[in-house]
Formats: sequence, C-alpha cells, structure tokens
Amino acid sequence: MNSDSDLQIAGDILEVTHLLQTPREHPATVAEFAGLARSLAEDRSRWEHLVRYDAASRWYHRLRTGPGYEVWLLSWVPGQGSGLHDHGPSSGVLTVLDGTLTERTERGTRALRAGAQRVFAPGYVHEVVNDALEPAVSLHVYYPGLTEMPMHTAPHCEARTLPGALTA
Repeated sequence: MNSDSDLQIAGDILEVTHLLQTPREHPATVAEFAGLARSLAEDRSRWEHLVRYDAASRWYHRLRTGPGYEVWLLSWVPGQGSGLHDHGPSSGVLTVLDGTLTERTERGTRALRAGAQRVFAPGYVHEVVNDALEPAVSLHVYYPGLTEMPMHTAPHCEARTLPGALTA
C-alpha cells in the first residue's frame, strides 16, 4: 500500500545528482533542433547585425556548426526564391525571423510569418519564396549538414499564380 511516507523514503530526486541528465551542449533530437532554432531566433543580438541583403541572389551566412549539424542565416528580398528543391539526406528546421515567406509544396501553399517554424525530413520537396513587399530573414538548421540540394521541376508542386495576374 502506498502512502506519503513511501515518497519520503525515496527522497528528492533533484538531490540525487547521478540521476540528473546533464544538459546537452548540442541538440540530438528534432525537438532539440527546433528548440535551438527558437532560442537563436529570440536572441536577435546573435544574428541581426550579420544580415545583409543582396538584390542579385539570396544572401546566406553559416551561423553555427556542431557535431553533424549546421545553422544558416538567409535573407530574401522581395521576389527571391529557392526554386523547387529537397535537401538530400538532411532533415531540417526552417524558422522565419523577420518578414513573411511563402512555402509551396505538392500539398499546397502556406504563408510563414515571423516566428513560424517548419520541420522536414530527408526528401521533403518544397519551394520557399519572398512574395511580400518587404525583405525577410530566415534561420535553417540541417542535420546532417547540408551536402546537396537537388532541384525539382514544377509538376511536383501546385501551379503558381502571380499576384494580380489574370487566370482563365
């Protein structure tokens, strides 16, 4: 029969230091990678001063590396996009830091505003575009580090209509 005294016999688990797990220096699970991205997003002093905007191509900067993973910072001026692609054998977390990005997949289109996160597995095919009138900034975590980015053709993704364009 259990009683309150049974709990007292066990003691306070927080005082039994050999049972506590030490915090990991580097993430190892999807939740921890998403948490890393959120913590970096919240600490603007770690990335804001690094951001540059390039009208000719997307700007990117490797922000951090760890055992088997990379963290990239990207900027997107209006109209810039990734093209339809996957990330080869890498899984990832995409976090929008500033602005709004549009993600297109074969399942549809979704607007990703600042704070939005997308987690994806190897082989996930998508296109990310800045369809807005303001620049955007995003953070990307890849595990393992990004070694390939195969491009795909449009039939894999839903048809696009430009804002203000006439449709038949």
